[in-house]
Amino acid sequence: MEDYVYVLDYLPKGRADLPPHKRHPTVYSIGENQFTLLELVPKNDATFTIGERIYVGKDPVLRKKIAKIKGRVSFEDMTSTAHGEMPYVILDIVHDQKEKFLKFYNESPAISTRFHVLELLPGLG
Repeated sequence: MEDYVYVLDYLPKGRADLPPHKRHPTVYSIGENQFTLLELVPKNDATFTIGERIYVGKDPVLRKKIAKIKGRVSFEDMTSTAHGEMPYVILDIVHDQKEKFLKFYNESPAISTRFHVLELLPGLG
């Protein structure tokens, strides 16, 4: 479960492809630890900026902007704005957690004498 997410897109009037009676404010976000794509329902008075880090964990006192997590969403179901912002937000997440990602590369072990964990990563192996 993600405790913090980064906002990819905010639709204050909901998705335009839904009928008017089913539209509600929607926030598309990406998780900080597992990069989970989530659709969130904001609280009534909340406003968001793209790239903003918000709390979505279980503690209701800390959850100031989000009413509920609607669920996971696939990449194809997200808006084009969310698609466009995703590389920049992921870059921010990696930059904020440099030590975690560098530790993975520096301490990754060999699986066998001829096969290394880094060979499983696309573009490296």
